[in-house]
Amino acid sequence: MNNSDLLKMALGNLWRRKTRTFLTILGVIIGTSSIVIMLSLGIAMDRSFKEQLSQMGNLNTIEVYNHGYYDDSMGSRQNRQTSLDEQAVAGFKQIPGVEAVMPIKSAHYKMGAGRMVGYVSVMGIDPNVMEAFDFKVDQGRLLMTTDKDAIVFGKNVAMNFYNPRLRNSYSYGWGSNGNNVDLISNNLIVTSDMSYGETRNKPVERDSNYTPPKHHNMKGVGILTESFNEKDYYAYMNITTLEKIIEEDRRANRQDPSSRNRGGDANKYERISVKVKEMNDVEKVQETIKAMGFQTYSLTDMLKSMKETSAKIQAILGGIGAVSLFVAAIGITNTMIMSIYERTREIGVMKVLGANLPDIRKLFLVEAAIIGFCGGIAGLILSYTISFGLNKIGRGFLGPTGGTTGMSVIPLELALVAVVFATFIGVVSGYSPARRAMNLSALEAIKTE
Repeated sequence: MNNSDLLKMALGNLWRRKTRTFLTILGVIIGTSSIVIMLSLGIAMDRSFKEQLSQMGNLNTIEVYNHGYYDDSMGSRQNRQTSLDEQAVAGFKQIPGVEAVMPIKSAHYKMGAGRMVGYVSVMGIDPNVMEAFDFKVDQGRLLMTTDKDAIVFGKNVAMNFYNPRLRNSYSYGWGSNGNNVDLISNNLIVTSDMSYGETRNKPVERDSNYTPPKHHNMKGVGILTESFNEKDYYAYMNITTLEKIIEEDRRANRQDPSSRNRGGDANKYERISVKVKEMNDVEKVQETIKAMGFQTYSLTDMLKSMKETSAKIQAILGGIGAVSLFVAAIGITNTMIMSIYERTREIGVMKVLGANLPDIRKLFLVEAAIIGFCGGIAGLILSYTISFGLNKIGRGFLGPTGGTTGMSVIPLELALVAVVFATFIGVVSGYSPARRAMNLSALEAIKTE
């Protein structure tokens, strides 16, 4: 018999026992949909973790510090002679897989914009790598290498400004005052004098040699797009400009230690950000930097622990679904064995007429495969229906805070594997009954009534 004849006979045999075939397929449908839905919940959870972490920052970015290095083999913190300087920056750039390196220095200043003043945290960065580190502007432009007095502001920096002449002047921060300051059109004053612009402060008695901090004239050139992370709360300028301002303030106030900015330690930079091209290489690059004696942190550290938790949950959920599919496999085996008992005489006639033993085995395997395949397809359709309903319900309960992932995600590869696996379960379940049918004695089968 050729394959088309086997297929026609298998379909005919299944159709003659429609009720039993339907109930067996129903078991496969329930088993397939159970395991697909359970796994889809775990996949959605994993993607939700990534989405939440990506809102906190870039998953491809490693932050490098110099707070000592923890050596696992020694079980203690090792003090190595490492510093965040130009040599460290050059070394990080040579690591395979690194896309960009950005040294960072920060300071806190009082800033004036027209009648408004505010306390602003300023970061000095390299303008050449802003785009590589996902800086995007909502208004104006990014920093350029030639900028000497330009500042780019995070989306929420304006909320720190207030009008000191108003009665409720100190109610700045997340209020309406921030909406009244134009950080791009106004000329800006940057100073380490925290009393700048205040009208009601009492004069502070100072040493006769005290020199007031210098006022630095700057201009705003851009407002960053809201990123929902730390970028929204900082102002950014060329790192060489910030270093110049820090040094000028230090020289002017060398007799007033309280006015000095940070920067007197061996580190030239407070931290260095390293951008890795591929997220899969982040852990490898991070280990390389640690081996150089630095302390590192990246969001993939959190993602790794989250993935471990997600994998355990997926294993538990998948196991629960697998129980249903195992029960369905028993149902297929039972159906095929019952079919053999009912068709014993038919099998004997086929042998007497000269049917090959492998063809008889193949006939029952095809019937079992059809049950598994049809159950897998129908189970997949049911899975997508349930997934759609879960996502609808989830959006209704969680609203916009629930993210874009949803409660259930069924990727294409899971759908294909589910159908193939259900078909495979059908073939495996029907293998023993098929061998039983092949090994039946022709004479004994014909005699059976």
